[in-house]
Amino acid sequence: MASKRDFYEILGVSKSASADEIKKAYRKVAMQFHPDRNPGDKAAEEKFKEAAEAYEILSDADKKAKYDRYGHQAFGPGSGGGGGSHGMNMDDIFSQFGDIFGEDVFGNFFGGGRGQSRGRTRGTRGSDLRVKIKMNFEEIAKGATKTIKVKKYVVCTTCNGSGAKDKNSVQTCTSCGGSGQVRKTQNTFLGQMQTVVVCPTCNGEGVTITNKCGACKGDGRVFGEETVTVNIPAGVQEGMELRMEGKGNAGERGGAHGDLRILVEEEAHAELQRDGLNVAFDLHISFSDAVFGTEIQVPTIDGRAKIKIPAGTQSGKIFRLKGKGFPSVQSYEKGDQLIHVNVWTPQHVSSEERSLLEKLGQSPNFTPQPDKNSKSFFEKVKEVFS
Repeated sequence: MASKRDFYEILGVSKSASADEIKKAYRKVAMQFHPDRNPGDKAAEEKFKEAAEAYEILSDADKKAKYDRYGHQAFGPGSGGGGGSHGMNMDDIFSQFGDIFGEDVFGNFFGGGRGQSRGRTRGTRGSDLRVKIKMNFEEIAKGATKTIKVKKYVVCTTCNGSGAKDKNSVQTCTSCGGSGQVRKTQNTFLGQMQTVVVCPTCNGEGVTITNKCGACKGDGRVFGEETVTVNIPAGVQEGMELRMEGKGNAGERGGAHGDLRILVEEEAHAELQRDGLNVAFDLHISFSDAVFGTEIQVPTIDGRAKIKIPAGTQSGKIFRLKGKGFPSVQSYEKGDQLIHVNVWTPQHVSSEERSLLEKLGQSPNFTPQPDKNSKSFFEKVKEVFS
């Protein structure tokens, strides 16, 4: 499967482009590959959808910020920002972004054929929903499948979303003849100009309901609950938002479903801390273990691991367990586990212990003799996180 193109590249703008510049760029690209200008050209149609997907993300400040930080993976598999261009059909694009072109462009510049079919829209799109899902370190490292119950508007099963009592209660709109749009004539200094607008009688649906469904009162939807299975990829981070198309609120009278947005929350680990892809652990050892060396087990994301503490280990030493961190959600990169050694200094000693320590303190081996070739604390930190 080919990798997705950068959204900024698709629209031909830079990351610093303003909202107006992004809008103008989208209009230019969309007009170039518009289906009415390229009849039967599947490649142009795909580019048209690709541009719509890019504009959907970059025209929204929140989505744009997430995309700038995480790229396509910010919105999860199958989402508008992570692989959803093919999930968008023409009606979705025209209903969402038709105002970018103007109804007169659809109705007059392209002969009215496609514009007429687009004028008829079925119902009103449902709103998006947002839920939070908590994940522990183990689930984040391996990915997880979560099953959640979402309270939302669902399609009315009595009328199958039509909002009508029965099929005889649905009639063709007399104002637009079922097209969903009407022509409007305006007098200008250039003469009369005709534009195509959404039919105000049926709101573009092309039909009117004479007898409403008793279960949903004509809305075509009722409030209910749906069990949703969410596949969360490995490596997600706190605050990352995934999106499931069509899993939000059902639309009114057969309108498209909204999307379900899943916000990831990380559960704190009892012993480990996360720093990007790396995992950090503070290891405290006794003075004698630091002098003689020892073997000790430390916690990791997927269990415990045994490490060897060499004799003469100094406080502040950092050990690295390669590949024991988190995977990247965008690549095959994987972080490490960093183990920071702290030599524990007793705060209270007995008189006997004090006597022994005072004698040891007089020995040359207990006089600090730092290695001149040893790296400073700042050099160690820089090396670990470089």
